[in-house]
Amino acid sequence: MFQDGDNGAIIQRDKQTYAVAPHVPCGVVTPEILRKLADVAEKYHVQAMKITSAARIALVGVTEEEVPAIWTDLGMDPGAAVGICVRSVKACPGTTFCKRGQQDSLAVGMELDRRYHGMEMPGKIKMGVSGCPNQCAENAIKDISLMGTAKGWRLMVGGNGGAVPRLAQTVCDNLSTEEAYEYIEKVLAYYREFHQAKERIGRTVERNGLDHLKRYLGVLPPENVSENSEVS
Repeated sequence: MFQDGDNGAIIQRDKQTYAVAPHVPCGVVTPEILRKLADVAEKYHVQAMKITSAARIALVGVTEEEVPAIWTDLGMDPGAAVGICVRSVKACPGTTFCKRGQQDSLAVGMELDRRYHGMEMPGKIKMGVSGCPNQCAENAIKDISLMGTAKGWRLMVGGNGGAVPRLAQTVCDNLSTEEAYEYIEKVLAYYREFHQAKERIGRTVERNGLDHLKRYLGVLPPENVSENSEVS
């Protein structure tokens, strides 16, 4: 029996069947992808097709023996649905399609997905990119997110859902797209350096203080930022 996530297979409630969830960057699909998914679902008589919260389309209720053949037929990469890594990036349509979009969230989300999807991290990382303050990508409960405004991007860090939810905090505002990429890279570096075991980035920020992160990023004047130090 596969362990959860082996070969892109996610064990289901019955402990006998699996779901496979191909990677669909930012939830953008083509007719060809949809036809392929439908053909594979019919061929293997899957129990259900489910659009996930991460905008993947999971084929649910397949046997362990079927999993390798399904991936061969799909010809797609697995989505990072489990594991200690960067999960799929959630992005709204932004200025590509939405009348309320103020920044190109879809293009930025696709780029973040290209750079980071599946990257191993100290804890799971969920990212979101919203093109306006409506935050359709659920920025407030994402580990790292960008929100578009008329003046640029707002970087938010430290949100998560789960049993002990936490709202993301604003780190800086009015970033250009290139600055946003640079800051996200630095936030990930901060997390690698200052995390403790089994700690998501929100708890790392909470433990050290938001100003500790801001000084590391250069948003505030530097102080004596040393490993695992606490800043009130």
